[in-house]
Amino acid sequence: MREISRISGRLRLAAFISSISLLLISAYSDDLSTPKNGTKEENHSGSKGSTVALICLLLVAVTILSFFLFKIWQKKKREEQYARLLKLFEEDDELELELGLRD
Repeated sequence: MREISRISGRLRLAAFISSISLLLISAYSDDLSTPKNGTKEENHSGSKGSTVALICLLLVAVTILSFFLFKIWQKKKREEQYARLLKLFEEDDELELELGLRD
C-alpha cells in the first residue's frame, strides 16, 4: 500500500513539474516572438498551440502507458508472491511427512 502511494506521489510530482516546464517554455517562446524594435511581426500562434497540444497529448499517453505498465508489473509481482507462498506450504507438507508428524 505504501508503494502505491509513493508511486502515485511521484507521478503527481512528475505531472506538476512537466506542467510548470510547459508554462515556462510557452512564456519563453512568447518573449522571443516579440521584436525588440517595436514593429509587429506575424504571430504563428496556431502552430504553437498545436505544438503545445501535441506535447500535452504525448504526456497524457505516457502517463496512461506508465499506469498500465505499473498495473501489469503489480499483477506479476502478486502472482510471484502467491507462487512462493504455495511453494512454502508444499515444502512444509513434505517436511511434516519426512519427520513422521503426518501420515
